[in-house]
Amino acid sequence: MIRSPATATASPPWLSVLVPVYNVRDYLVECVQSVLSQIPDGAGAGVEVLLLDDCSTDGSAAVMDDLAARHPGRLRLLRHERNAGLSAARNTMIDAARGDYLWFLDSDDKLLPGAIAGLRDVVRQHAPDAVLCDFAVWRERPRLKHRLRGEGHRSTFAGPHATLRPGGAGLLAGLLATGELHAWSKITRRALWAADVRFPVGRYFEDMATMPLALLRARSYWHAPRPWVAYRQRGGSILANMTLPKALDQSAALRPLAQALQGRPEAQDAALRLALAQQCARNLVGAMRVVERAAGTVPDAVLDEAAARVRADFAAASPLDARALAAAYARRGWWLRRLKFLRAHALRLP
Repeated sequence: MIRSPATATASPPWLSVLVPVYNVRDYLVECVQSVLSQIPDGAGAGVEVLLLDDCSTDGSAAVMDDLAARHPGRLRLLRHERNAGLSAARNTMIDAARGDYLWFLDSDDKLLPGAIAGLRDVVRQHAPDAVLCDFAVWRERPRLKHRLRGEGHRSTFAGPHATLRPGGAGLLAGLLATGELHAWSKITRRALWAADVRFPVGRYFEDMATMPLALLRARSYWHAPRPWVAYRQRGGSILANMTLPKALDQSAALRPLAQALQGRPEAQDAALRLALAQQCARNLVGAMRVVERAAGTVPDAVLDEAAARVRADFAAASPLDARALAAAYARRGWWLRRLKFLRAHALRLP
């Protein structure tokens, strides 16, 4: 890894904003400016901004250099000598960060006005181990249907808002219930990132595999029910271009959490068990949809093996087996959800 010289500060920053950069030339300036515009100029601001170029081929590295020249002393630039992917970039920045809190921000997204000030107020008053924020879906051409869907404010947490709460089962259940497990809507203490808590290199759905592990270590949390991040919709996203390998990574993403919960008291919490089972079911339904669409394009034997892996992942990660989850859906009157799950799982029940 190649680093630019770090700017000296009187004391360690309270926040590190970590921005991985790979072929985002058209978006990077807006992203970085959305952060810098919220940080007072000068060494006493207490916020460091790290950008790591993962061997971009579109000129993004030159944009980084230009931003650093235009904002001297306000950016720390890092570079990988070889392309290693998003997970590796984030892992490198975790190791390089000096802030008490870490905020991952994708380089095609941006912070909304007031985000850093809002976070600073929460940290100063309550000092939680984790702060959860909401987000707005960012479209180049928003339509009425998007506004009617509530894309201006998407909640990431199903639970108490704007109050300091203990970590544990309630935190994980509230996250899993929404399915919004992305890294950029969770600001975490650097201390939660133990040496064995890192993003899986070379895998998709890395946020889902990793963020619950970091948050499992949180002793307290705060959910700020305000959009602090604008999440850009563009055609190159993982969900917009699902493939069989991506589907298999989605299917297996919650296995690490299931393993980490073994033997812990949180594993017996009924709300967490249902929320984790539901997210495992969502992963199964989504992965099986990709398997079905691949019919005719790959050998049947490959599809059969993929379907078997998806069902095995569900069995390994879900605390409720298929019959128990179907029964839970029925008790709650969630008939459409039950139907989709049973169809994807190919389990015949009355």
